[in-house]
Amino acid sequence: MNKSTRVLLVSLLSAAALAGCSKKVKEQPAPQPADPAPTVQPTGPSTSGLYGPGDLDTDACLRQRVVYFDFDKEEVKSEFQAIMGCHAKYLRDRPSSRITLQGHTDERGSRAYNQALGERRGNAVNSSLQANGGSASQLTVVSYGEERPVCTESNESCWSQNRRVEIVYTAQ
Repeated sequence: MNKSTRVLLVSLLSAAALAGCSKKVKEQPAPQPADPAPTVQPTGPSTSGLYGPGDLDTDACLRQRVVYFDFDKEEVKSEFQAIMGCHAKYLRDRPSSRITLQGHTDERGSRAYNQALGERRGNAVNSSLQANGGSASQLTVVSYGEERPVCTESNESCWSQNRRVEIVYTAQ
């Protein structure tokens, strides 16, 4: 046998050996789910990109209507900035809507001090909403001071629940 025939024969045998060693993969169709996937409700503004009155009850961000504060502080915490953005967008999208910002404090401090602190907290939320595009004409601030606690025990856990501003929609 000449050299070129041997090379050709070795090449053919190698190719046959490699072909015999390769895995044969059967392609199977992807399994179909038994039930169609449930439809997911959007958690943002409606498909038009604008908030509507129904979004106040369905949108996760708009349902959050309480802003909490640290002891003796009136600065809006960074964790509440997203909520401020959602409510400000709602105000922009719905010019006829109105919000009352109800400022609250815990029981510590004099009545006059707590009234003023509740008002400063309400004004801080008001400023944050305006900074995010809300209109001043749509916002009203009321201070209840320590008069409307959500928790009446005298401990830090309870006091932290009472240091708040509630966002109340008076017109949607």
